[in-house]
Amino acid sequence: MERMNMSSPELPPGFRFHPTDQELIIHYLKKKVSSSSYPEVSIIADVDIYKFNPWDLPGKALFGENEWFFFSPRDRKYPNGVRPNRAAGSGYCKATGTDKPILTSNGSQCLGVKKALVFYKGRPPKGTKTSWLMLEYRLLDDTHHLHRLRGSMRVSLVSCSLR
Repeated sequence: MERMNMSSPELPPGFRFHPTDQELIIHYLKKKVSSSSYPEVSIIADVDIYKFNPWDLPGKALFGENEWFFFSPRDRKYPNGVRPNRAAGSGYCKATGTDKPILTSNGSQCLGVKKALVFYKGRPPKGTKTSWLMLEYRLLDDTHHLHRLRGSMRVSLVSCSLR
């Protein structure tokens, strides 16, 4: 079922939100972070996804059927560390592989990175792998995204795709 924020304009029949990696970075995440000319139509919800189980998130999305998009803060695991905190709901998200660069269409510039994560129920290292996959998109240089306050656990804002 497709959900839309009631304050958003009606979208035409047949509309599907299926952005490329480049579109997601350039037209949504970068504009959201810089607060400049963000699209009038709300399609991506602001949700701290790490506070929920993945099966609860589709109900919090503004739009989507089999894939849902969110803007979410990314917190640090430790106050003075750099590792992100990936505890989520009744489990945790575990990275699968390395960051994949998102390049401009001509390949001349890196716009950001994409990381694949899988949700595990339980606590590490004995969690049970589930079929929930999340793609985390972040800008290449995220130091200016959310101003890091001294002692703040908040690292950056990311865009996430959940399947």
